[in-house]
Amino acid sequence: MKKLTDFDFKNKTVLLRCDFNVPISQDGEILDDFRIRKAIPTIRYLTKEKARIVLMSHLELEKKNLSLAHIIPRLNELLNQKIELLTDYIERGAKEKIKKMEFGQIILLENLRFYEQEKTNNDEFAEKLSQLGDIFINEAFSVSHREHASIVSIVKYLPSTFGILFEKELEVLSKTLEEPKRPFVVIVGGVKIKTKMKTIMSLLEKADYLLLGSKMGEAILAHGDSMDTNKKINLPSDGIIGLKDQTDKRIREGAIATVKKEEDVFDIGPKTIKLFRGIIREAKTILLNGPVGVYENKRFEKGTREILNAITDNKSSFKIAGGGDTISAIEKFGLTEKFDFLSTGGGAMLKFLAGEKLPGIEALKNK
Repeated sequence: MKKLTDFDFKNKTVLLRCDFNVPISQDGEILDDFRIRKAIPTIRYLTKEKARIVLMSHLELEKKNLSLAHIIPRLNELLNQKIELLTDYIERGAKEKIKKMEFGQIILLENLRFYEQEKTNNDEFAEKLSQLGDIFINEAFSVSHREHASIVSIVKYLPSTFGILFEKELEVLSKTLEEPKRPFVVIVGGVKIKTKMKTIMSLLEKADYLLLGSKMGEAILAHGDSMDTNKKINLPSDGIIGLKDQTDKRIREGAIATVKKEEDVFDIGPKTIKLFRGIIREAKTILLNGPVGVYENKRFEKGTREILNAITDNKSSFKIAGGGDTISAIEKFGLTEKFDFLSTGGGAMLKFLAGEKLPGIEALKNK
């Protein structure tokens, strides 16, 4: 398959699928621009190659689709260039407007998920998207585990390849998958329990140790199946416990087994921190996906901070982390430069390392 540098982009229109699905506050402020910054090298490369650049992405807040107008000020700032938002790009006239762009100019299509056909991987929708450009580039590794039109079906209609960041993701993660230095320690936290459970089972075959954060561990303990007896799995034994959805109320430190129905676990406890630190200290490869507690709240940040410090204190290990909340936590505690690689993908990274096939990658490989 052709690489990015094999293409002649001069006087061509490039459809660049990015992932600008960054955390946004209720008043529209970008809380973390990590994914936006990671797409900039490919955009700059295409600008220098004198291509017309059409950016595509989605943006959601609490499962509601938001206008990508929220992203434009930050893009303008990072690229030092005024970028226009194009709405109704499936309608007649959009293609003509793009053709009138100057070479090196950038336009951003409105939120792809405003169209239901995007998530259903609708072929007709993908074909209409493809008519807006000459070449397609996937720079959205973080959503390439989704079978969506702008990731999968569009590849059928245009010469296609990976972006600079996507290639780097594949290079680093493939090496980790095929020949990790051991012990290989995987740490999984966060709250997306249902979507991660199958992947965790697959990771068990590859990892030497699996450390699960408060929510993940609590779910497995409550499930009561054979996972909690697997010697590779290390579950939290204690945590910081409080009433559900009332993080400002009285909290207590206690064993996970003592959690009542009206309570929740907001962080791992000191015994668990000590256990996890001991395992992390001996690791040669460390993969982190998801904070181990509600790190956004100062009352519950200790577990995540301690685990991150344990990872970065291990100078002899290769350290990878991925996922939106994970990167936010790493940046919050000023540890970005101490990781060897930060992936834009959370679920995509886990699935890839578990050996699962990602539709976005398979589409390009088949192409």
